[in-house]
Amino acid sequence: MKTLYQKNLLGMLLFILMVPNVHASDKALKAQARSSAKDLGSSLKQELQKSMKEGGPIAAIKVCNVKAPEIAAQISQTKGIRVGRTALRVRNPNNAPDAWEKTQLEKFISRLASGEPVGKLDAHVIQNGEFRYMKAIGTQGVCLKCHGAKLSKQVHETIQSLYPQDQATGFAVGDIRGAFTITIPMNKNE
Repeated sequence: MKTLYQKNLLGMLLFILMVPNVHASDKALKAQARSSAKDLGSSLKQELQKSMKEGGPIAAIKVCNVKAPEIAAQISQTKGIRVGRTALRVRNPNNAPDAWEKTQLEKFISRLASGEPVGKLDAHVIQNGEFRYMKAIGTQGVCLKCHGAKLSKQVHETIQSLYPQDQATGFAVGDIRGAFTITIPMNKNE
């Protein structure tokens, strides 16, 4: 029969041996999530730039309406994870943040106000058997054509026709527009 000391020692030893593996797994998951956020961001940006050149902001709004969900679904299916976008002020109600995402978005705004660059704003957590990751999306000048305080009449009307509950206007350059959100099932990497 093992003594209490032996049981505690064995438990501490097992914990010490597991910590590096948890940390390594955490790093690998974070790298995978960052890569997926980058894939979504660059694919969406490429589509938006193309549509802006070909048809201006109206075409870009339609890309966000149709192509953005398709791009997210394709990356999700290819990688076996969930990728998407969320914000505190959403254009599409299907992108509304859950409780964890809302908290992270609020923290991103505080961190930005404290001087942290938008490009450095990310967060992750392991929750309910999933690795969750968020990366802030900063507002750039071109974003203001559809997300700024002053929109053309045609842009405003197009947004209202596609998104009657739109909340995603009134942004300025440098604001946090939203975030990419990635969810990776933990058993996926076992």
